[in-house]
Amino acid sequence: METNPQLELAFNFLEYTGTSVFLTGKAGTGKTTFLRELKHRSPKRMIIVAPTGVAAINAGGVTIHSFFQLPFGPYVPGKKEDNSPEGKRFNHKFNREKINIIRSLDLLVIDEISMVRADLLDAVHDMLCRYRDRTKPFGGVQLLMIGDLQQLAPVVKEEEWGLLKDVYESPFFFCSQALRNVPYVCIELTQVYRQSDTSFVYLLNKIRDNRADASILAALNKRYIPGFNPDDTEGYITLTTHNYQAHQINQRKLDQLEGRVYAYEAEVKDDFPDYAFPTDQHLELKKGAQVMFVKNDSSPEKRYFNGKIGHISAISADNIMVRCKGEKEAISVTREEWTNTKYSIDSETQEISETIVGAFKQYPLKTAWAITIHKSQGLTFEKAIVDAGAAFTHGQVYVALSRCKTLEGLVLGSLLRSEALINDLNVKQFSDKVAQNQPGQAQLVEARRVYYLQLLKELFDYTKLLQRIQYTSRVFNEHLWKLYPELTQRFRHVRELCYNELAEVGNRFQVQLERMVCECPDYEHNSAIATRVAKGRAYFQNKINQDLFPVLPVAQPEIDNKEIRKIVAEALLRLRQELDLKIATLEAIEKGFTVKDYLLAKAKANIEKPKSGSSKKTTEKVEVGEDVRYPVLYNALRLWRKEEAMQLGLPAYTILHQKALLGIANTLPTTGKELLAIPGIGKKVIERYGAKLLEIVDQYRFKPE
Repeated sequence: METNPQLELAFNFLEYTGTSVFLTGKAGTGKTTFLRELKHRSPKRMIIVAPTGVAAINAGGVTIHSFFQLPFGPYVPGKKEDNSPEGKRFNHKFNREKINIIRSLDLLVIDEISMVRADLLDAVHDMLCRYRDRTKPFGGVQLLMIGDLQQLAPVVKEEEWGLLKDVYESPFFFCSQALRNVPYVCIELTQVYRQSDTSFVYLLNKIRDNRADASILAALNKRYIPGFNPDDTEGYITLTTHNYQAHQINQRKLDQLEGRVYAYEAEVKDDFPDYAFPTDQHLELKKGAQVMFVKNDSSPEKRYFNGKIGHISAISADNIMVRCKGEKEAISVTREEWTNTKYSIDSETQEISETIVGAFKQYPLKTAWAITIHKSQGLTFEKAIVDAGAAFTHGQVYVALSRCKTLEGLVLGSLLRSEALINDLNVKQFSDKVAQNQPGQAQLVEARRVYYLQLLKELFDYTKLLQRIQYTSRVFNEHLWKLYPELTQRFRHVRELCYNELAEVGNRFQVQLERMVCECPDYEHNSAIATRVAKGRAYFQNKINQDLFPVLPVAQPEIDNKEIRKIVAEALLRLRQELDLKIATLEAIEKGFTVKDYLLAKAKANIEKPKSGSSKKTTEKVEVGEDVRYPVLYNALRLWRKEEAMQLGLPAYTILHQKALLGIANTLPTTGKELLAIPGIGKKVIERYGAKLLEIVDQYRFKPE
């Protein structure tokens, strides 16, 4: 990166700022290499996603759909169901690990962004907001979008575009509604690494920029060799525009192999049109055939992915073994199923409805001596036969030609004509803006300052903690003030303390810090700022540890009502998480504030820890505070109620209500009449348990704590 100022600029924006970046450039300008270096060097927590299986594997990541568990098909932002924030499309739940990854994420990398549709990017935005900050685009995550818009465009079927055209100007990612609210910078790489031949690079640039005249086409067409048919040992792979062309080549190569042909018939149910078949309905294979997997492995082992290449090492009527390069064990392949879904807008609910109308079941394999240009994006070949004369979409010719390292390694399977060079007007307009608005060092310096100040102010921002306390206080006031009046009053006190001594002081402190950072050029090493931050840390840490933390309940109070118990538990959990976050980040800057230390502490604190111990141990730990006058008696009554409920196989509250337990533990009744005066105790309770309850009280009275 040190020798490429554009790559270094991109790295510095990602490393030292929170600004999102669109990194673009010609084929072979080092975008993939940059990503690998970023993964190695950056301390930021990142995940890498891509629109296809092949692109994801090449980038060292996963597909967008698999990580975010998104359904295939169009996504119309703003369409909700039952007024839920997630809507119908997001009615599934992530596991704890996935939620923790999202909550602790600093940077989301999306590779091959040119193939990502605008609606898919908006779906990613909604999923991130679901588990992060709902008020910020993409939940506040920094984005790195890598790709070349002059290469392959996103795939959108006619019926899908019919649902999306009223929302988006074009299907390209830059038309995403969420992205329009993100102030991202665009950095274009210009130094080509893949091709060292300047004349070849010149030809490729002309094709890429849609400026190929007759002389450019003539120069490229010199590589057209009619009837070119190399031996397999020469290592040529054929790139075609259409699937049927690749199929013809693969069939010819298959026929040349010795040995028996095995045929496998697909099971086709209902409406599954021929053009949508993911592989051959009548699939013919031989031992030694070069094959490509056309579906991700649905088994837990995840042994293969869409686009993985291998050779058939053993084959029979009911068994196919595929060995892939660099792997010791062959893969035993079984049949997979694809479904055909149709989409429409419900006229009443305005929801997108989807219905499975057909299915296709077959071995997930194709012969692969030739592949389509779409499958080749992101790959590099020493020798390739490019048959792009029938190109039909934006960027197709450029992708095919730029897969080759040299002009000498390129052979054209058909003559290139101007009609095959297709360029999208939306892409041209956006690309022109990118070229005219390249960021420089001054913008980087300011973005770095803004990011530093943003995180520093975030450290001393107690607004969210106050909101958590206010909500928890409201929950106690609405549901528990009669049962736990002292505990409810304690939360009112904590709410006032947090407002006056944390949130308000924090707001004033942020104003001071902003003034100091904006006035100081070397703000990261300024002693006055460091001293001020240290004093602020000491003040807030002291307030939390001595005034706030000790008065919060150590555990949830016991509650009979299941729904109220759940509401209270959730409120206390979220409050504790926010409090732990503030404590952890304050502790992390003990030796001074740095972006790296703060982000690391914040990420770790945002990871929700699993509940420790068994459920039995968890239920034993309850809050016993000012509302219980005699805690030892209270615990004895709880234990008796629990054992009685277990013997009868009933919920504990059916034996004795919580308010009755508290009443006994606070009044020490000595007669049945005194028991009957306690709320929650009636004649039936007296008949069944009166004697036992008085016995427990007497045992405590004669053996006080």
